[in-house]
Amino acid sequence: MFRRILVGSRFFIRIAVVGSLIASLITMFFGGIAVIASTLEVIQAGDLRAKGAKILAVDALQVVDIFLVGTVLYIMALGLYELFVDPGLAVPGWLKIGTLDDLKEKLVAVVVVMLGVTFLAYVVDLKTGWSILDVGIATAAVLAGLGAFFKLAKH
Repeated sequence: MFRRILVGSRFFIRIAVVGSLIASLITMFFGGIAVIASTLEVIQAGDLRAKGAKILAVDALQVVDIFLVGTVLYIMALGLYELFVDPGLAVPGWLKIGTLDDLKEKLVAVVVVMLGVTFLAYVVDLKTGWSILDVGIATAAVLAGLGAFFKLAKH
């Protein structure tokens, strides 16, 4: 009986799957609103010089970053479902998730991209209290740590 309960408990993962799907939907919706808001802001400001273009470019990268997070949340939902509920889920080959490590790699890849986008935002807008060198070193340290983690985890 305990074995049946334990085997059946894997379906609790559905809570995480539904939560990830909802978070993905909300993130994608927010990204869509951010695209509209950013576009309207640039049109209203009427700044067509290089500075305006730079701001628009960083905004665009940040919005793409938001969409990337939404996509990864969706992939996490599919991956958890595939691992714990239905391994025969019909997904494209590049979306096949075989282990939890596959999911972690996808999540860390997004963190790396987000760090890069965040660094770019600091570079463009140096109103922060940090210098560009401080932010660069901090970003590099986090990326090096993540890289070392995956290198050690694969061996």
